[in-house]
Amino acid sequence: MAFIQCDFYAETLGLSTSMNVILPQATRGQIGMKGTAGEGRHPVLWLLHGRSDDHTIWGRRTSIERYVAELGLAVVMPSAGLSFYCDMAGGSRYGEFFEEELPALARSFFPLSDKREDNFVAGLSMGGYGAMRLALTHPERYAAGASLSGVLDIAQMCESTEPFRRQMMRDVFGDDLARVRGSKLDLFHLLQSQQASGTSLPALYACCGADDFLIEHNRAFARHAESLQVPLRYTENEGTHEWGYWDRMIQDVLAWLPVRGA
Repeated sequence: MAFIQCDFYAETLGLSTSMNVILPQATRGQIGMKGTAGEGRHPVLWLLHGRSDDHTIWGRRTSIERYVAELGLAVVMPSAGLSFYCDMAGGSRYGEFFEEELPALARSFFPLSDKREDNFVAGLSMGGYGAMRLALTHPERYAAGASLSGVLDIAQMCESTEPFRRQMMRDVFGDDLARVRGSKLDLFHLLQSQQASGTSLPALYACCGADDFLIEHNRAFARHAESLQVPLRYTENEGTHEWGYWDRMIQDVLAWLPVRGA
């Protein structure tokens, strides 16, 4: 595998930012790994971090490079700041960046496929929300979307009376937090509206540890998907909001992804 850090200027953000990228490499001599790389442009997993982290965290806290070695799968791990992968009321246009500029830039730098069947998005916590929002906002672009311990009920988070969480939400969505429920920022609304429109949805996955503070977000989202008869691979198991759990569950996500030739 080739592990690359890329620093670049993002016009939509108006600032320099970074992403780490894992590229498939056919190898025979790596200890404990067999690298695989197909011909042409690679299938890609857009892997998103949580609120307290950055583009380096998946590579530092998990064995993601080792896990994808035999899949022939590229992994793009971008930095999102504290944005929840949305255009921020008090900051930069991260929503537009992740929806439009980042995919185009990454594909201009690296041989990444732009085919729907080769593109997958996943993330944890804040990134779980971001992954689901991207997959449901642009179902024509992604074959699968996965959330690990995700903030899946963003409207409920906006309605929190805890001062820190309310301020965190105001920084992203502005002072009128009531507008989030029922909007395109609300995953429950997005799922329902896309289902009602007859859109072909990506395969969806969500997992959460039973002792995670976000467990009710995930249970509610799973119930909502079931009520709409939307297929969702939902796993609730032992675990909390921590990297041992995510290192374990990203392996489950990778086994579930419909990677061609994997």
